[in-house]
Amino acid sequence: MKPAKKDANYILQIGSYPPRECGIATFTEDLTLALNKQFNPLVKTGVVALNDQPTSIYNYNSNVLNQITATEIGHYVDLARLINKKDDIRIVNIQHEFGIFGGDQGDYLIPFLQAVEKPVVVTFHSVLPNPDSKLLNVVQTIAQFAKALIVMNQSSLEILVRDYSIFKSKIAVVPHGIPQIPFESSDKAKEELNLKGKTVLTTFGMISPNKGLEYAIRSLPGVVKKFPNVLYIIVGATHPNLIREEGEAYRNSLVKEIETLKLGNHVKFYNKYVTLEEIIQYLRATDLYVLASPDLAQSVSGNLSYALGAGRPIVSTKTEYAKYIIDESNGILVDSRSRNQITKAIIEILSDSKMMKSMSEAAYEKSRHMIWPNVARRYFNIYKKFANVEPEEDKLPEVKFNHLMRLTDNFGVLHHAKYSKPLRRYGYSSDDNSRALIAATRYYKLKPIPHLLALVRTYLDFLKFVRQPSGYFSNIVSFKKQRDNTKDGDVLGRSVWALGYAASSDFLPRDTQKEADRMLNKSLKLALKLQSPRAIAFAMIGLYFYLKRFDKKSVKKIFAKLAVRQMKFYELSSSAEWDWFEDRLTYSNSKLPESLFYAYDLLGEKKYLRAAISTLDFLSKITFLKNYYAPIGQNGWYFRDQKRSYFDQQPEDAASMVETKVVAWKITKNQKYMDDAFRAFRWFLGKNNLNQMVYDEVTGGCHDGVGQYAMNLNQGAESTISYLMARLALEDI
Repeated sequence: MKPAKKDANYILQIGSYPPRECGIATFTEDLTLALNKQFNPLVKTGVVALNDQPTSIYNYNSNVLNQITATEIGHYVDLARLINKKDDIRIVNIQHEFGIFGGDQGDYLIPFLQAVEKPVVVTFHSVLPNPDSKLLNVVQTIAQFAKALIVMNQSSLEILVRDYSIFKSKIAVVPHGIPQIPFESSDKAKEELNLKGKTVLTTFGMISPNKGLEYAIRSLPGVVKKFPNVLYIIVGATHPNLIREEGEAYRNSLVKEIETLKLGNHVKFYNKYVTLEEIIQYLRATDLYVLASPDLAQSVSGNLSYALGAGRPIVSTKTEYAKYIIDESNGILVDSRSRNQITKAIIEILSDSKMMKSMSEAAYEKSRHMIWPNVARRYFNIYKKFANVEPEEDKLPEVKFNHLMRLTDNFGVLHHAKYSKPLRRYGYSSDDNSRALIAATRYYKLKPIPHLLALVRTYLDFLKFVRQPSGYFSNIVSFKKQRDNTKDGDVLGRSVWALGYAASSDFLPRDTQKEADRMLNKSLKLALKLQSPRAIAFAMIGLYFYLKRFDKKSVKKIFAKLAVRQMKFYELSSSAEWDWFEDRLTYSNSKLPESLFYAYDLLGEKKYLRAAISTLDFLSKITFLKNYYAPIGQNGWYFRDQKRSYFDQQPEDAASMVETKVVAWKITKNQKYMDDAFRAFRWFLGKNNLNQMVYDEVTGGCHDGVGQYAMNLNQGAESTISYLMARLALEDI
């Protein structure tokens, strides 16, 4: 086994692993990659790969630290002894499937469990009801030595409790992981696969009789009669165990079935062991996913999980897993071996475009908790109960402007999106374009490349377009470029913030700086009319950056007057129990104390610092809970002497807190503020009440809010830009 670096500790996965062709192998690889992506380098995940035969040789990658032969009982004990000697291995996770371990019902695993001294967690990929005495004994013994058991649905948990007499407290339900696939129609992927004009049905995975493919094929004549453009694609190679036993007899029987039913133009095989990229490509091209498995005891199905994750409606037999994960909102369940029911279900869905759309959206929305980053965090939280595997918490995702660029056209950044797809009909807002100008300028400072400068110019030109003769800025602009006539204080404040920041950025081209400066100075006097703490805070932040570069007395006088007004709000509202600027906490709350940190830094008056620290502490006590940061929920906010709202939390408020804590750290050098900044940022990465990622690392977008039970999955401009501003604030330290 390869030595680990001194500063790393290991989670060790035991299971089959690619290039071995096996569903467990794929799962082990995906979980390993997800854990390493989130928690490496201080916590690494390595693999002990199970080889099926002594003569098997696989070209494993560097994640595989060791390998054993499943049919050699001595290898299990030797492995346990080796693990015991390794101080850097903290916990072992066995990916369990009865068929991949040696012995009767996989009982070669038991000597390993008896000998290993490190804590062991076992993931059961199959849980069989009504066990015989041998199976009962094996599972109970595994449970006896394991610290925890993981299953993938509630039914499996209930079987373990009812049929195996295992304590419920020892079992955790963690869903099967799925890749992050952006929600989109099948049209683009069909073009890539030369399937344009086809209605595509698919089934993927290792081909064997337990897939029930013959029943799906037999259902097609009735479907083709109504939908002549239907094409059923069977994706995957024949299972290697089946190949060894009978060659391609099963696949050949399917080919004969296709010929008999004259379906040669409607059923195609993609006959190979497919990569994840190929699976995703075919799922993207799919209109409807079909699973006709006659094995109703099946307790988990990676292919069903993946299909739902791609937002595809399902027609499936009533396997234990299908009953757990599919309901009338995302698919139709049919009886085993019933081709007529499969025919009827497929026709019912394909005949109703509204039903297909609704099922697609429900499939996508209900599967978001299953994406690998969320599943990896669930696993990690279980590991932490039994081993010292604290991760490097300050690990940050790379900065990605992909989704912001997707939302931006040659006029500005679009306001809304459906999932990650921009919605043009809702037009644009000045608030979003102001934020986007700040974010693009910040990133251009770090990475001065042409397309970022083009974004800066686009957002600056938008603000020029919406600036009214009075100096105020219209907020909402329709897609037809029609402006409203608002004179909103927040819009003015954010515009001043953006223009002040751009004008102060000496790394921008000179003409861009000057344009921002001219626009700012035309609206400066209006800043004195601002009468709300948030609008004042936004304007003060922009003027602070401007004054750090340009020592203009007239501008400094405006800033000082705004600081006095902000302080007046605080003095009139605050009390021993309510140390705040007004009688409610709503959005962008931390920007209020942030403005006073800036006032202290620029004006040097200690009263501003005292008030900034005091109010930020007050806000922090309310929003930093024991295990995670919880911004004030939009669904009710928090009014003095009433209960705070916890739900419909917004990325904008989380981002504000990150930025404010970084500012507080810069000005006071108190490390607690920097620690809090990272705590607040982790809200985006799954440390929230849903334990789900708010940031989408595939698209580079950010979901629109965290509710009590589910995420708002749309990735609009405000949320995405807020995330980017938070992420860039942590880059600038």
